[in-house]
Amino acid sequence: MNLYNVLIVEDEKEICDGIEIYLKNQGYNVFKASNGIEGLQIIERETLHLAIADIMMPKMDGITMVMKLREKHEFPVIMLTAKSEEMDKIMGLNIGADDYVTKPFNPMELLARVNSQLRRYSKYLRVINNLEKSTNSFVIGGLELNIDNKEVTLDGEEVKLTPIEFKILELLMKNSGKVFSAESIYEHVWNEQAINTDTVMVHVRNIREKIELDRKNPKYLKVVWGVGYKIERQ
Repeated sequence: MNLYNVLIVEDEKEICDGIEIYLKNQGYNVFKASNGIEGLQIIERETLHLAIADIMMPKMDGITMVMKLREKHEFPVIMLTAKSEEMDKIMGLNIGADDYVTKPFNPMELLARVNSQLRRYSKYLRVINNLEKSTNSFVIGGLELNIDNKEVTLDGEEVKLTPIEFKILELLMKNSGKVFSAESIYEHVWNEQAINTDTVMVHVRNIREKIELDRKNPKYLKVVWGVGYKIERQ
């Protein structure tokens, strides 16, 4: 039996109930809310490991809810959107979501994404709880990444990254000077065949905004046009 707690925030009852059935069949504990306000109340009350949140909801939409929960919490979030426009997807990833699924969706695809996100998050939690010992720390110029405590600092100041952003930066810093394609980054970080390199590009852009003082002339995270990305050796 799973010990993972999953929150569904969805105002369409049939969709919410349908997702709940699939999750419970996999052994997940499920909490439900019909809008962002109710979702945040459950988040403060319960220990959650993943949230599935619709973008368009009454009272408080999913974008606003995720922005607020990211102030305190790092568990993965999968966004649901009824639209196919890229802006919805990019906006969700920019404010801290880890993945998205466009309605109408195949429930088995959503379940696969939930399982994938929870596998990664469980590894992250083991490190945080010192169940996995590591003494790795990588320093490039004023940028330092510490695997033990999952911290990144720039010139001594803490840089707040999402778990996915941390894993991407960790991969690039461990292999400084080496160029990784978006497909390669996806396969290393997501541990599965690349199916959505747009997700990688959005996360890389977020990292650059956080670690570069001059994004037009980056010092650390460089784009090798037509090839991929690398952390420059100092």
